[in-house]
Amino acid sequence: MTTGMRTRPISPLRQRDFGLVWTSSLISDTGDWLLMIALPLYVFAITGSALGASTVFLAELLPVLLFGSALGVIVDRFDHRRTMIVVNLVQGLALLPLLLASADRLWVVYTVAAIEAVLAAAFNPAKQSLLPQLVSADRLGTANSLMAVSDNIARLVGSPLGGLVFATAGLSGVVILDAASYLVSAVLVLLSRRRPPGPAADTPAAGFFRQLTDGWSTIRRTKPLAAILAIECVAAVAQGVFLVLFVVYVVSVLRASDAEVGLLRGVQAIGGILGGLLVGILIRRLSTRVLVGYGFLLFGALALVTWNFSPISTASAFYVGFFIAMGIPGVATMAGLITIVQTASPPNAIGRVIATMQTAMQAAQGVGLLAAGLLADRFGVVAVLDGQAALYLVCGVLALVLLRVAIPLRDDPPTG
Repeated sequence: MTTGMRTRPISPLRQRDFGLVWTSSLISDTGDWLLMIALPLYVFAITGSALGASTVFLAELLPVLLFGSALGVIVDRFDHRRTMIVVNLVQGLALLPLLLASADRLWVVYTVAAIEAVLAAAFNPAKQSLLPQLVSADRLGTANSLMAVSDNIARLVGSPLGGLVFATAGLSGVVILDAASYLVSAVLVLLSRRRPPGPAADTPAAGFFRQLTDGWSTIRRTKPLAAILAIECVAAVAQGVFLVLFVVYVVSVLRASDAEVGLLRGVQAIGGILGGLLVGILIRRLSTRVLVGYGFLLFGALALVTWNFSPISTASAFYVGFFIAMGIPGVATMAGLITIVQTASPPNAIGRVIATMQTAMQAAQGVGLLAAGLLADRFGVVAVLDGQAALYLVCGVLALVLLRVAIPLRDDPPTG
């Protein structure tokens, strides 16, 4: 008899459509990481200042702040699969003006960065809204952890490759590879099956302007979402500081080369891959609150050790180890947060909720970008990065406190 026997759950990767979307994300994200490494290096090489490098990130923030909520409404109105295909193709075309960038035409870099940020702000909510349609609710956490594995494989490959390609073929080589990745990504999504129209497709056109604020009101009414928004905004400030000062720290404090910048930025993905596989198991056994809270605490503690290790040694091998270690709790927080958002949001408003959170996080990240650019020269790179690590510790405390109140106790695993 088979009664009582537990069957091994089937991995979402064995489901055709999820596998295609997963692979599509892996390829396009790899191209993104090439550009993410190359653009700050390009601008920093020309301007020689942290504030100059931060301008690239600010150019990405402003349009998202202006149009982020509207993009969420649009995502909820159209087929998510089709949106991903169209956005991928436009992203590839939008990169081409970078082939004309030069020291006296930095405005091209800033303009393309802004356009790509707007397109990404439409693509990500569409992808996150599509996932609950591809897998069952009980496999959603595992699916998100696998998407985190994809993100980290992309970082592992794309970051060092970005530094290497930029050092050998310049910005034009990076642009060509990134554009090709978008084309391949669009084809893979095209090969997936069309899903039947869901509740998001039934939104009346007359309600567009009301829905611009619907993401905020949904978050305000839903305690888990409000808690997640507060935590993510604090983390976004820390991320903004990191985006500016990571390159400065590695180049100025560790005296590393461009290729080593890409290597160190990418090796965190090794821990991310390991963490994603581990979280895929733990997320079915542990509270998401525990994963998120202790993930942030561990991440912040590791960051403090990393930024203050340079008086002992600046050898790249040590920092490779530190960044690999940080990747494990980083995935735990990411997978836990997005799973809560997807399950707590109304099915017809996931795009609006995610886009609204993205907008708020971009604003918070802008605070971090400005703070890093303005404070690093005055207080020192290490001191500012120590503040960044402390913010992650704050996120951990907030998660353990706020999510315990916001999420029903049934989310915690049984004890005794």
